[in-house]
Amino acid sequence: MFTNRQKSVILEIAKNAIREAVLNRKIIDRDRLLQQHPWLKEKGAVFVTINEFNSLRGCIGSIIAHQSLIDDIIHNAKSAALHDPRFRPVGRSELNNLEVEVSILTEPKPLLYSDIEDLRNKIKYGVHGVILQYNGYQATYLPSVWEQISTFDEFFSSLCMKAGMSPDCLRLHPNIFVYEAIKVK
Repeated sequence: MFTNRQKSVILEIAKNAIREAVLNRKIIDRDRLLQQHPWLKEKGAVFVTINEFNSLRGCIGSIIAHQSLIDDIIHNAKSAALHDPRFRPVGRSELNNLEVEVSILTEPKPLLYSDIEDLRNKIKYGVHGVILQYNGYQATYLPSVWEQISTFDEFFSSLCMKAGMSPDCLRLHPNIFVYEAIKVK
């Protein structure tokens, strides 16, 4: 879907957006980038994940494409660096230690299932990102979370708790949506 050159541009935008946020100065020439790479004007939904020394340092993103790809990358990169409520803002001294990953999401699709076993058979481990919704509760895990939580039961138990529900919330038959992600790092 994206060439290596396009992936390089996406990653550079995310890294520069983080630098802009932390250093509080203009680095990205948005107009020039849009002129050179018109595909950045297309709507896109991305998550930006920041790691430092192989530990999560920030991760914020959009599930639904609602703005241009360039704007979603910039917004979510800055938010992951400064506004992830789980972490203190990234500081200047950390900039050289950060690993940045951008996940470009496909449009979420409802996954119809009859029971937990049916869901277990329809979920593609390592491929599907999952959105769980039930009575105003919602949470998502990117496909990359399968790398840390490799079993169906652990994955969904953790996702239920992330949504603020009990670990066995699948018994309530929540709405499940799936999406895929192109990882750029």
